[in-house]
Formats: sequence, C-alpha cells, structure tokens
Amino acid sequence: MQEAELQDILTSREDGEYIINIGPQHPSTHGVLRFVVSLKGEILEYLIPHCGYIHRGIEKMCERLTYQQIIHLTDRMDYLSAHMNNEVISLAVEKGMEIEVPERAKYIRTILAELQRLDSHQLWWSAFGMDLGGPTCFFYGLRDREKILDIFEESFGSRLLHSYICPGGLMNDIHPNFQTRTKEFMKYFRKKLPEYDDLLTGNVIFEQRTKGLGTLSKEEAISYGLTGPCGRGSGFSCDIRKHHPYSAYDKVEFKEILYDEGDTWARYKVRIDEMWESMNIIEQLIDNIPAGEHTARMKPVIKLPEGEYHQRVETARGELVAYIVSMGDKYPYRLHFRTPNFNNLFVINRLAAGYKIADLIAISGSLDLVIPDIDR
Repeated sequence: MQEAELQDILTSREDGEYIINIGPQHPSTHGVLRFVVSLKGEILEYLIPHCGYIHRGIEKMCERLTYQQIIHLTDRMDYLSAHMNNEVISLAVEKGMEIEVPERAKYIRTILAELQRLDSHQLWWSAFGMDLGGPTCFFYGLRDREKILDIFEESFGSRLLHSYICPGGLMNDIHPNFQTRTKEFMKYFRKKLPEYDDLLTGNVIFEQRTKGLGTLSKEEAISYGLTGPCGRGSGFSCDIRKHHPYSAYDKVEFKEILYDEGDTWARYKVRIDEMWESMNIIEQLIDNIPAGEHTARMKPVIKLPEGEYHQRVETARGELVAYIVSMGDKYPYRLHFRTPNFNNLFVINRLAAGYKIADLIAISGSLDLVIPDIDR
C-alpha cells in the first residue's frame, strides 16, 4: 500500500476506531514484519502487512553471480528450507543442461529435504505453542530439533545455511555416520512426537484458541495462491512431491495430508501429520542409498543454454518456483523466485478481520511465515 492510501485510511477512520502498529519488531511476529491494524475495541477491522524491511535484492544479485554462487544466496531466503532452496536451482540447471544426476545424490537429497522439513516443523511448533502461552513447547521442540542440526553439522559443517546441494549432485559425499545417526534419530523422534499431542494438541485451551479461527475455504485458498500446509489445511491438494515428483519422491510411498476445515487448527494438524510422513519417507530411503558417485561430472564454469527454465519444489512452507532466463552466459539474464510465504502472508487480512487482536497471534502463527523469503 502507498503512503497516500494509508493516509486516507488514517484520516477517514470512524469514531472509536484506532490505528496501531504491530512491528516492525514484535515478540509475537517472526521476522521483521509490520502490521498496520485497525481496531474497534479488541476487534480487528482490517490489517495491512508491510514488507521490505530486510529486502536484499537477491534476485538482482543473482544476475551477476554464477550458478554455483547463486546456491549460497538461496539459503538466505527461507533459511528453514535451505536444502530445498538449494535444490530448486540445482534441478533447474540440471534440466537446462540435460544432466542426469546420480541415483545416490537423488536419495540423499530427498532424505535431507525431509530432515529439513522435520526441523522446520519442530521450530514452528515450538514458537507456535510459546506464542499461545505454552513456553514448555519451545523447550520440547528445540530439544528434538538440535539432534537434526547435530547431524547436519557433522555431515557438512553447517547447522542452518548449508549450500550442500549443488548443480550435478552434492558438494561432498555424506559423512560415514550419517545413516547411523539418522536412523537413531528416527527411533528417538517416533517416541517423542506423541509428546507434542499430549502437551499442546490435546490441550482444551489450545483447541478453543484454534478451532474455527481464521477459516479459509478450498476455493479461496486456490484464489489466493496458498500452497504447502496452509493450502492443504483448506483441502487444496498441492503437494509438489506428489503431483510433480523430483529426486527420489517417485520411489517412496507417503500420504498427502489434507484437512477440509480450513481453520487454524487444520493448518496446525497438517504440519503435525506431515512430520510422521517425513519419517516414513526417510525410513524407506535411508537403508537403500545406492552406491556410486555423489555428483555428476560438471564443468568448472556452467553456461546454461539460451532459453527459459522453470522448476518447482515443495519446501516446508509450500511451493517454491525458480524461473531462469538464460542468454547462454555463465550468469542468468533474469532469475525470479516464486516463494510460498508471500502468498501465505497476504491472506492474513481475510483470515484475521473480525476476530480479536489476541487471535491474530494464533492465525499468523498458523501460517508459519519466514519473512526473509518474502523480502528476498
């Protein structure tokens, strides 16, 4: 919204209507985001999100970076889906160069993506519970997430921003302990995940603060372009892993989690159930990683043939698309990312208007927003 439009709203407000700011830094919003909120008493009249506080111009920067260098910038968008972000560029380049990635790399990529999905959902659950008054959730969730980060750190030296998946395969082969530690974590987390239900899901107060709150129909979810758990919580079948399999997703059996309620509770349940499915995927692959090379032979300088290339993957928050325009150089002529968080955020007014300001915290938390993915 332009400043002139905002000024019109401010000057034309009715008696008893208050305009307040939540953010750009606030303990109940994740990332640097500002909401301009109109209130009548405790009731939200409308809500306007303001982005751009951490815009870095990543897409423009990519026009002066090689395809190998771009990988390191994708980490910095949705930093809780770093592996998937690395993979979308890698798949796009491999498609353009008609490179066949070794089966070993495909299996490892898929395992890493599902471990990343688990650690992302664990952090979301931790913060969501804490935002709604359950600080114990934060300790439980981070306790379990640390074990995944320890595997990442031992495997490729980084806990958050990895740059491990690259065009052609992987930067390096997996650590000798990777399979053993991953299997140990699967046994551990299968016993710990039920605690999430005992602590939060089954809590009567939590149910009252989420059920029937911020409801969105399937048709509206499609209209707004919601993807990931936000879309599937409204019954929209949009899982890229199912509809357009990549890497090793065509070699595993798993369910696409769908709920029809479309409320905050449904979006919560989708992510809880997805953690079970991520474990199922990992367990199908971890003992069957093929032997062989971890990467295809690549030239030191990648020059993508002239043309337009499009690739999408399923991150922890939904559909991530990379669109590349190449003029045959070692740099992309243009590069655009369609990130899930942008669409997921801009449904917030539709979800929150008419509810109390305290409900905004539950509704925004159910969207699992990562703001750097919006600003880029």
